[in-house]
Amino acid sequence: MLKMKKGFVLRKMGEGYIAVAVGAASQAFNGMIRLNESGKFLWEQMETGIERDALVQKMLEQFDGLDRETAEADLDEFLESIQVALEV
Repeated sequence: MLKMKKGFVLRKMGEGYIAVAVGAASQAFNGMIRLNESGKFLWEQMETGIERDALVQKMLEQFDGLDRETAEADLDEFLESIQVALEV
């Protein structure tokens, strides 16, 4: 199950988005995570929790021309970049 930790909020900032830790979560992480539209889409899907295969399927439905192999590789890269905000 892929799910965001409690205490992270997503906000629009200019042309992109940022995720910041608030409350108790800010004790462990006091930076920000910058996201583009694709990152925002993935983040929102994981806010309440989603299985990896279901998320890959949603990516394939959302992004025209995306193949499964690329979607899985892109998802792995994204998850690595936001690891601090993922529930383990």
